[in-house]
Amino acid sequence: MRAIAIEGEGKAARLVLGEAKRPELRPGELRIAVAATAVNRADLMQARGLYPPPPGASSVLGLECAGTVLEVAPGVAGFAPGQRVMALLAGGGYAEEACVDAGSVMPVPAGISLVEAAAIPEVFLTCHLNLFQLARVPRGGWALVHGGGSGIGTAAIQLLREAGVRSIVTAGSAAKCARCLELGADVALDYSAGEFAPAVLEKTGGTGVDVVLDSIGAPYLAQHLTCLRVGGRLVLIGLMGGAKTDINLGILLVKRLSLIGSTLRARPVAEKAEIVRGFLAEFGAALEAGRLRPIVDRVLPLAQAQAAHDLVEASTHFGKVVLQVRD
Repeated sequence: MRAIAIEGEGKAARLVLGEAKRPELRPGELRIAVAATAVNRADLMQARGLYPPPPGASSVLGLECAGTVLEVAPGVAGFAPGQRVMALLAGGGYAEEACVDAGSVMPVPAGISLVEAAAIPEVFLTCHLNLFQLARVPRGGWALVHGGGSGIGTAAIQLLREAGVRSIVTAGSAAKCARCLELGADVALDYSAGEFAPAVLEKTGGTGVDVVLDSIGAPYLAQHLTCLRVGGRLVLIGLMGGAKTDINLGILLVKRLSLIGSTLRARPVAEKAEIVRGFLAEFGAALEAGRLRPIVDRVLPLAQAQAAHDLVEASTHFGKVVLQVRD
């Protein structure tokens, strides 16, 4: 089958269209004819050798896909060949076929194209897991999300809006901030203007936010501890800014804060299935009704995977960059 291969190593690595062996269908799985996949920053890291796939996962890039069911393993119920589906993957999306545990697969709503659906699983499930299942963000509360114009950010804004949670997001330009507000964010801060903690405290009446969804890491830690309210939760899902810094443990005690580290990719399939069930139970109706939609910045053919990675690296996009595998 056609698939994206990685040539070179480190920063010199380049993505090229090549071939890979068709994945083996294992018990409990579906085989999907991939129509489209989407680019995530984890893919950029893996291409440079910084984020290897978990044991047993495909070495092909791609953490999500949408397409049609080709084959159903014996004993799997609820899916049939020809059905339109979208799936959370541990790897393998940048290819014509992918095999995945049925618990990580969701039907595609009638009003959403397969190209759009490819941009849903990774970011919407990540946000649901971390904001709602782990951090238990309260209705009527406040959440701070970085990268409001990213795939994670645009998904978080919509989920928080749907759940009745007020959101503060950061973005890298006034134009991106304006788009975040149009999407439903309550406050959008241009992080290039300086520290965000004073503005967060001002916007929340001095109390701070209930939850921070943090993909930056070290350079923002002190500000996060400042702008979290008493009993607040910081959920760390990425280290784009670095992993090592000093921490004032005293503020953790005084404010009774919780720091939660979270990843999705390497979780057991049973846990992923539970995350999918929880997401569909809470937000499935909103997805079906069209109140939640992936924000797709642009669509490129699979052969232009390197160009797609370059776009995401430059952070010039708003929402997700999708790779179309089949017409």
